[in-house]
Amino acid sequence: MNYYDILIIGSGPIGLACGIEAQRAGLSYVIIEKGCLVNSLYNYPANMTFFSTSERLEIGGVPFMSVNNKPTRPEALEYYRRVTVKFALNLRLFEEVLEVSRLADGFSVTTSKTSYTAGKVIIATGFYDIPNRMNIPGEDLPKVTHYYRDPHYYAMQQVLVVGANNSSVDAALETYRKGASVTMVIRGEEIGKRVKYWVRPDIVNRIAEGSIKAYFQSSLTAIGPHEAEILTPNGPITIPNDFVLAMTGYQPDFKLLRKFGLSLSDDEKLCPFHDPDTMETSEPGIYLAGVVCGGMDTHSWFIENSREHAGKILKDITSNLFRK
Repeated sequence: MNYYDILIIGSGPIGLACGIEAQRAGLSYVIIEKGCLVNSLYNYPANMTFFSTSERLEIGGVPFMSVNNKPTRPEALEYYRRVTVKFALNLRLFEEVLEVSRLADGFSVTTSKTSYTAGKVIIATGFYDIPNRMNIPGEDLPKVTHYYRDPHYYAMQQVLVVGANNSSVDAALETYRKGASVTMVIRGEEIGKRVKYWVRPDIVNRIAEGSIKAYFQSSLTAIGPHEAEILTPNGPITIPNDFVLAMTGYQPDFKLLRKFGLSLSDDEKLCPFHDPDTMETSEPGIYLAGVVCGGMDTHSWFIENSREHAGKILKDITSNLFRK
């Protein structure tokens, strides 16, 4: 069985940052990732532009050079790949954590490929893997997706976009400009306040001029092979439809968190308990890093404001080792 001082789950930017800090501290570590390198970023829309500037996405002290003021998804993928290579991070890709159990002096972690023992565990799994389901008839039809990648696929099609935040707005605008007939279904009264400031006027104007149809204070109630049913303030309607892009948000892997025995808040946010100074959870020796700390409040943590988690965690781990 492979032993490491630290086992890190997740190879997103914050998981990589934790690996870098462990390496600098002289501790043995391994990063386990169930998908590809920075898997969540890979699954972002192909043409996505970050809200943050490049310097606020940097990890490990490695400069992130971008030709744009706001870096793009391809630039971020290249940057984090180069950081991984620069530090020769100990990484296991396409390997999923299945089970965990506590030992007298650490943890036993079983994955889809092997088993490990580790003194400490850092969970840096993000929240992009599990979509929030609508739980309506037809949601599992092949025409429905909770992930949007590229607009060309939807050219000349009747596309329904659910949601009013960044991912929904990007999908609506991009598919519209590739020739799709776009309808948006929005629970609230307006486009989301968190939509990128340089994009929001565009979607507002396209809706105002009628280029994109939007039903506000409405909800999608059922999806059929060639149509979709919407409950509007004026009553239910049925519209013709080829594809549904359900940009309903995502959530952390709570099943994994519970396997580790972590305590979650008893409100709708389900925030996993952790000490904000050390990032240690209710289970001694298990730490949280990155956006997973926010539970269902997925808009509280980002790369730029959670990079510091890696330093906090390694400071706590090394100080405890020194005291021993």
